[in-house]
Amino acid sequence: MSVSTAAADQSLCTPLPVLGRDVTVPLVTGGEVTYAALDYAASAPALQRVWDDVAAYAPYYGSVHRGAGYLSQLSTDLFENARRTVAEFLGCRAGDQVVFTRSTTDSLNLLARAIPAGCQVFVFETEHHASLLPWQHAHVTYLDAPRTPGQAVEILERALAGRDPYGPALVCVTGASNVTGELWPVRELAAAAHAHGARIVLDAAQLAPHHPVSVTDLDVDWIAFSGHKLYAPFGSGVLAGRADWLQAAEPYLAGGGASRRVTRREDGGVAVEWHETAARHEAGSPNVIGAYAIAAACKALTEAGWDSLVAREQHLIDKVRAGLAEVPEVRVLSLFGDDAPRVGVLSFVVDGWNSSHFAAALSAEYGIGVRDGLFCAHPLVRTLLGTDPQTQGECGAPEAAPGEKSLNAIRVSFGAGTPDEHVDRFVNAVRELVRDGAKWQYRTEEGRCVPAV
Repeated sequence: MSVSTAAADQSLCTPLPVLGRDVTVPLVTGGEVTYAALDYAASAPALQRVWDDVAAYAPYYGSVHRGAGYLSQLSTDLFENARRTVAEFLGCRAGDQVVFTRSTTDSLNLLARAIPAGCQVFVFETEHHASLLPWQHAHVTYLDAPRTPGQAVEILERALAGRDPYGPALVCVTGASNVTGELWPVRELAAAAHAHGARIVLDAAQLAPHHPVSVTDLDVDWIAFSGHKLYAPFGSGVLAGRADWLQAAEPYLAGGGASRRVTRREDGGVAVEWHETAARHEAGSPNVIGAYAIAAACKALTEAGWDSLVAREQHLIDKVRAGLAEVPEVRVLSLFGDDAPRVGVLSFVVDGWNSSHFAAALSAEYGIGVRDGLFCAHPLVRTLLGTDPQTQGECGAPEAAPGEKSLNAIRVSFGAGTPDEHVDRFVNAVRELVRDGAKWQYRTEEGRCVPAV
């Protein structure tokens, strides 16, 4: 390897500074270790730059849109500039709206409230509950889990071909699975939806933190994502895309900010004229700091360079996959096969171990934070594990419904802030636990596996 190539590789492997990178945690076996946060798919740690930007703004905090004071005007400019930054980050089209919400879940529930009457909704059973469940009051068709990207497009096309061709329709699909990390064929699914007169919303909660996401390039109608997965603090999210359904719908929340004018009627009631801008669905005092934090994260990721970020993450993915492949007892879960491209999210089971027990040992004995369970994607995990469940261990096995097997898995996830050492420690810990067993005794407490004291 040349010196220049080695230097380039080294630059790709430099993690972005995040909060908590130096936090130490105690081990049940004694001593402390730097915490290895490998649960990015649930919540990524905030970038240090985002936190610093928020802290710099905090003294100038003021209520937006309706204040005459300097701080209110400053905050209003900051809030609306954040909206423009997010629109640019997402490659929005002229006329698209960016609505600030609480989360991906909130964004998709907002859209579910805004779909026209009689709208048919098509959603794969493989979705996270945030995109699987909001459509309960619509005419929903749940699609079976595909086993290849091409099959996903075929399944959708068959379903759309049988729909009412004269009514509105919406397809909801993830960009990257929160269970397997696998990338979905979004462009092809969008093309299939539009060919059959349907619209499409992309759940980008797991995609946006790992890859560039563009409304225009992917040709989707809406994108939803959460700030807390995009290296911003909790409590903020985005729904971005076409304005017409949002403008035609009753406000998601009724209240100040959503209303342009309110007057008394002769019959004693009130008449309301609602805004047609994004404010229509942002009633109340908005989360200005949350919106600003999302915009700061968008800027930080863009300036870091997506090519470098994606290459560095692929380096970590390759490390994890190679390490797990050396342990025969480990089975990595996949819909599309081992060679399917993915983001830094992998779920697996270990022969002879209950997943809750294994995750508890990783935490208590190695200072590694992963996740275990069904990952708010119960139908998908049951599909992946239902015909070959892991052997239950003595600790942490969740209660199963009558006649139903107890299923759970382990998920490791990482991203722009993950150093190589955390991934190396994880791989070594998996190898040691499988080979030597846990060093500590564990018990079940309120459904969780915890070290026995």
